[in-house]
Amino acid sequence: MTTDPTARHYDREFVRTFFTTPTAVEGADDSAKMLRSAAGLRGMEAPDVWVPDNEDATAPSMREEGAENVVEVVAEHGADVPAEIHPRVVWHRDSPATRYRGFQQMRTIADPEGGAVEHIDGFVIPEVGGVDDWKKADEFLTIVETEHGLEEGSLSMSVIVESGEAELAMGDLREEMGKPSNNLERLFLLVDGEVDYTKDMRAMTPTGELPEWPELRHNTSRGASAAGLIAVDGPFDDIRDVEGYRDRMTENRAKGMTGIWSLTPGQVVEANTAPLPPEAGYWLLDDGEGETELREDDGRWVYDGDGLGLEAAGDGYVLRADGREQELDGDELQTELLDRAAYVPSMADIVDSMAEFEAAKEAGKGAIAMTRAATIEIDGVAVDVESDRMWDEATYQAAKTPIDLFQDVYEHRPDQHDALADRYGTEVVERATELGT
Repeated sequence: MTTDPTARHYDREFVRTFFTTPTAVEGADDSAKMLRSAAGLRGMEAPDVWVPDNEDATAPSMREEGAENVVEVVAEHGADVPAEIHPRVVWHRDSPATRYRGFQQMRTIADPEGGAVEHIDGFVIPEVGGVDDWKKADEFLTIVETEHGLEEGSLSMSVIVESGEAELAMGDLREEMGKPSNNLERLFLLVDGEVDYTKDMRAMTPTGELPEWPELRHNTSRGASAAGLIAVDGPFDDIRDVEGYRDRMTENRAKGMTGIWSLTPGQVVEANTAPLPPEAGYWLLDDGEGETELREDDGRWVYDGDGLGLEAAGDGYVLRADGREQELDGDELQTELLDRAAYVPSMADIVDSMAEFEAAKEAGKGAIAMTRAATIEIDGVAVDVESDRMWDEATYQAAKTPIDLFQDVYEHRPDQHDALADRYGTEVVERATELGT
């Protein structure tokens, strides 16, 4: 029997945040104190996926106690945790002994007598190798389910891609998932682990910093899309570099990778909110040095940078850009600014555009023009610009992705409803939840 490898086998279609927590802290009066703290996170501080980390985040001497802590804390608090709970256990493609220890950790955590497994959604397997190694982890999970009387496939499996072998294995998933000899349909997340990947690839940089590995992130996103899974980027270690974290997430979303590893509750907040459409729309202007956000002032969008200059000259204008001056008439200047300008739509803008297209489609129209207009001001000179964009079914489906994300968040994270209403307003939220239904 075969199944569609792109069919999703779980409720969530988007994961924004993958938050790891040490399972046991050595020398603390309560070794589970960080687990207890993470279990109490709510709203935008609570991740989509919480990962009690019994691997790298926990000292080897504490991992047996760590597994017991997971059982205790999840049994006590799991029913109220808004995140999915996916503990990470030890594993290594080249070490049978490590794989066996991971198997024992899964058996401990999933034992129904401990009371935690009813709140456990799955396990995270690190350091996987080729697809045969993924099957070993899957088989261990099947054994755990059988031993404990759990439904086969009820525990999902997420893997951390930390080797060239694992990266290549993602290309095999379409053929392997659905075969009767495995339960790889249980796969959920493909998570990048750039630190160990760098070690495995024997990569070096002059500064010792990690390479950015855009190819790995692209390949993981592609592998997830092909197999009906969810891609998540690895940890961003400089927790003080908020702008860098945001830039990384922006780059990832352009690759189709919405999720990212979060190391602190502060990063969780950033990663939970960044993929959502902004509260208010705004204009960007490319001044040759990058896209600059324009400042709204009394109906005009004002450029405050130094890369562009503009002045009126007789019947035309002089535009200083890219180290040269151009003499332009009004139409030429509008064309130049339109080429440089881009609008970032708000949630309300997206909802309005989609609702307008849905109404047009019901009226029998296959495509309509959407007009966007603005007054852009540079050096006190105001220029009116206007553009039309044709919307057809393909445009609608592409624009719907942010709404799909919003609806997924709204369905699975009721603890964030108030924050979303505060961000967008109740009326916009209600309309967004009804689009496409």
